[in-house]
Amino acid sequence: MTLPVALSGTDVIGQAKTGTGKTLGFGLPLLERVVVPADVEAGRAKPEQLTDAPQALVVVPTRELCTQVTNDLLTAGKVRNVRVLAIYGGRAYEPQVEALKKGVDVIVGTPGRLLDLAGQKKLDLSRVKALVLDEADEMLDLGFLPDVEKIMGYLPPKRQTMLFSATMPGAVIGLARRYMSQPTHIRAVSEDGEGATVANITQHVFRAHNMDKPELVSRILQADGRGLAMIFCRTKRTAADIAEQLEKRGFASGAVHGDLGQGAREQALRAFRNGKVDVLVCTDVAARGIDVEGVTHVINYQTPEDEKTFLHRVGRTGRAGNKGIAVTLVDWDDIPRWQLINKALELDFHEPEETYSTSPHLYEQLNIPAGTKGILPRAERTREGLKAEQLEDLGETGGRGGRGGRGPAAAAAVVTEERAPRTPRQRRRTRGGSDLGAEAEATVPAPAAEAAAPALPAADEARRPRRRRTRASVTAAAAVAEAAVVEAPVVAEAVAEVVAEAPAVVEEAAPAKPKRTRTRKAAAAVVDAPVVEAPVVEAPVAEAPVVAPAPVAEEAPAKPKRTRTRKVAVAAEASVAQAPEAADAEAAPVKRRRTPTRKAVATPIPDVVKGAVSAEAPAPARRTRTRKAAAAAAPEPDFQMAPPVEPPKARRPR
Repeated sequence: MTLPVALSGTDVIGQAKTGTGKTLGFGLPLLERVVVPADVEAGRAKPEQLTDAPQALVVVPTRELCTQVTNDLLTAGKVRNVRVLAIYGGRAYEPQVEALKKGVDVIVGTPGRLLDLAGQKKLDLSRVKALVLDEADEMLDLGFLPDVEKIMGYLPPKRQTMLFSATMPGAVIGLARRYMSQPTHIRAVSEDGEGATVANITQHVFRAHNMDKPELVSRILQADGRGLAMIFCRTKRTAADIAEQLEKRGFASGAVHGDLGQGAREQALRAFRNGKVDVLVCTDVAARGIDVEGVTHVINYQTPEDEKTFLHRVGRTGRAGNKGIAVTLVDWDDIPRWQLINKALELDFHEPEETYSTSPHLYEQLNIPAGTKGILPRAERTREGLKAEQLEDLGETGGRGGRGGRGPAAAAAVVTEERAPRTPRQRRRTRGGSDLGAEAEATVPAPAAEAAAPALPAADEARRPRRRRTRASVTAAAAVAEAAVVEAPVVAEAVAEVVAEAPAVVEEAAPAKPKRTRTRKAAAAVVDAPVVEAPVVEAPVAEAPVVAPAPVAEEAPAKPKRTRTRKVAVAAEASVAQAPEAADAEAAPVKRRRTPTRKAVATPIPDVVKGAVSAEAPAPARRTRTRKAAAAAAPEPDFQMAPPVEPPKARRPR
């Protein structure tokens, strides 16, 4: 019915049941409209009509359907040598671009990759004479509609447009008329009536529990006369899980869903077509247009979303006049959805029968041998399996499995290429240091390390600034100590002892924390000694001998810090005893004014290190007198500033 209308160049909307030959319904008119060198030789066309740009375009929704339509058109156009090219995502760009440069007559592609190449100006669509939207209801759905409109923007206004699908809702037809010119709607009806599906497909609908479904499906797959079987799931995760469970039960199964790379998807379909795998678990990505010879059973593991999806799933069997069996498993939660599908398709399964893997009617209706279990016997495991089919490296985009492919072989090739010739990273050498540098740090003392510094490798030179900083800080501490000795002869002997003992302690603690140990101990030895014992000056001179040296000697090994501090205190008291005049001079202010003088003595305590106590002590007293004098003076301008404080009082009522 379609061929005479389409060959005349009229726009066509074709609708027919699944498995009735829609591909050749639009494929043969396309091949006839294309001008090839054989037509010029036969005198049917002029040489000027020959071109390397595509003359016909077929847009399909899925990659699997794209490869299938391409193979069908290549078979049909083999005699005339028509060049047909499949363009879809998941493959490398370069082979497709090279094929376009050589010249193509018919292009079959998915919307995404077609837009990519057309946007890069590597695909010229200005010579297209005919456009076909296969599975038109899916192509004109909300998801694909923007892409289809962009593709039509690259096409010439005068062209033939054809739409084909098994399901064609009225809204889609109304939308399609915007892009067509006086189309002819051809709807094929079978001789046996208005059935939604082909008459030679036997329908079975069971209400099954989700936890019993794997066992139930395993027994259905062992029915008598079963050939190839397709199992449809709603989600990608369920499809992958069921395929794995069936493989453990002994079935040769494969999976096709969106989470797999294109190479793995094509591997599973090839193995299914070649008979190496007899069970294909897939999502709705394989529900449209896939034609595999020998499919006898279709199992809806999960209830489809709507009646259109149900028809396309069931249509994978009973094709081209063959018979098939369709089994739908409805869970308790899916009963409302199934009742809508049943009503839309006018089926007779409004209340599915409750069924389990041990139900007698399951064995009877599906012709399952009695005593069948959920594990395939070893004697019947004759299929080669999915691993027997070679996994092609398609140069896939997207990065799964490494560059150049998503499969394990491609990933292993990338690892061997990149990592084998590599040398250790320079950053690791810098951080960890070489063995020679580590041994030199652990064994060589500080002076020897300085002498051997030029001979160390370049990686250890980065550590020299740290050593220099630490030593510089120790040297600075020693210089401060020497200055304190010059300015304060009272504490000179104690500071000398601390400076003499500090390097030894630093050298002992150097391997653990070379930075902090040296700097902190040196600073604490210089600063803390006078500050802690400064209040001792207030004590009477006669009490200086009271601090006995015996406890210092006993506690010295346990607490070296306190021992040094006490030594400094002893030396300070001894010096006070030797210079009573200076002690009297410092103690005098304490007797006159107790509280102010204590504050004055407490504030300049850090200056004792510099030996400036005698010079700075009178300063706080002067400041105290100045403040008191200022308070006694109480100038009048201070009282005159009081009136500006009154405005806040006026704000209180607010």
